[in-house]
Amino acid sequence: MALIVVQGGQRLEGTVRAYGAKNAVLPILAATLLPESGASLLDQVPPLSDVYHLRGILDALGCVTEELGDGKLRLTAQHVDTTEAPTELVSKLRASFLVMGPLLARFGKARVGMPGGCSIGSRPIDLHLEGFAALGAEIEIGETFIEATAPTGRLKGASIPLRFASVGATQNLMMAAVLAEGKTVIENAACEPEIVDLADFLNAMGADVRDAGTATMTIYGVDSLRGANHSIIPDRIEAGTFLVAGAITGGNVLVEGAQAQHLRPVIEKLREAGAQITEEKNALRVVRTGRLRPLDVTTGVHPGYPTDMQAQMSALLAVTPGTSYVTETVFENRFQHFDELALMGANVRIDGRTAVVTGVNRLQGADVTATDLRAGAAMILAGLVAEGETRIHAIHHIERGYVDVVERFRALGADLRKTEDVRELQLK
Repeated sequence: MALIVVQGGQRLEGTVRAYGAKNAVLPILAATLLPESGASLLDQVPPLSDVYHLRGILDALGCVTEELGDGKLRLTAQHVDTTEAPTELVSKLRASFLVMGPLLARFGKARVGMPGGCSIGSRPIDLHLEGFAALGAEIEIGETFIEATAPTGRLKGASIPLRFASVGATQNLMMAAVLAEGKTVIENAACEPEIVDLADFLNAMGADVRDAGTATMTIYGVDSLRGANHSIIPDRIEAGTFLVAGAITGGNVLVEGAQAQHLRPVIEKLREAGAQITEEKNALRVVRTGRLRPLDVTTGVHPGYPTDMQAQMSALLAVTPGTSYVTETVFENRFQHFDELALMGANVRIDGRTAVVTGVNRLQGADVTATDLRAGAAMILAGLVAEGETRIHAIHHIERGYVDVVERFRALGADLRKTEDVRELQLK
């Protein structure tokens, strides 16, 4: 298996560009199943493994996907000829469950295998299913699949109060409701920028989605949709990761495409930690010259501090003088990266859902594992400031969310390389 080797001690400096957002492009890809006519042209599509997996599911459903180069993708769903997403493909990617809403909306039925994804805690799909049921669908849960059927062939608008502001459930229910008969109101809806991006695409196709980005979203169902053009928003988590990289190394990094309005909680915490963040034209710059300061970070739904930036900030706090506190309120199993940081000499004590981090002068290079996507990013950041060599295993998690991660860090002055595990090669 491939691994990433990081040699610590380099100060990062230079410019890096954020790709299109992984968490925005996946539901938008699923939404291209909705239109009965016309092609959809997407721009700023990141070349990530998650994108390829979801494209494979779309292809299996009968959607035609064409790469046009330079991040452009054309998708035509006029001839979708099945409403069953194959289990062997769905099991590789949790976001693949997002095809259920569009299929159910357009065809009145959908059968989807149990989704896969990172093991960062319980991410139940019961909110999705409760919402579909509120829209009139009958749900059958099998051992390896979930099937939903609209008895009359079309969903009906309803009021859907979400028990938790789930991003995935909000997205799936938005897509289900756009072709439902009448008015749908999603209460306690997720408000993330990726929700707004999906709404913009749906509306470009002819949907009537109102107040996306607020806790109460209203959707008026339409009879049909058509393909549309759309450019994916920049990835705020990728941008935030590079901002933390500049801060942890005492560097000077310009992140092009980074949107300040999408990153306010991260910017505030980095400034509180002692970094200077300045807004430039369609970009953010991070500079740090002084000592880092400890923080109290609590994750939450948007506009709170994003859980997807918790591991990266934890790596910075591991080398921040004083005692910091990290509280995770979104996923109950998102502290696995602290075990890996401890292998590098981090001083961490876990108290329930709070990690107490006492900064050390220097981390030590070690063999660590990317236990999930964002934990993998944290391992890279920790390796940048560790003494000696850090070898990161299970890097397929990292490559799910970061494009050309080694080359882009190297362009900023980091000493990274991707290689094969010599020990595994010796055993073959």
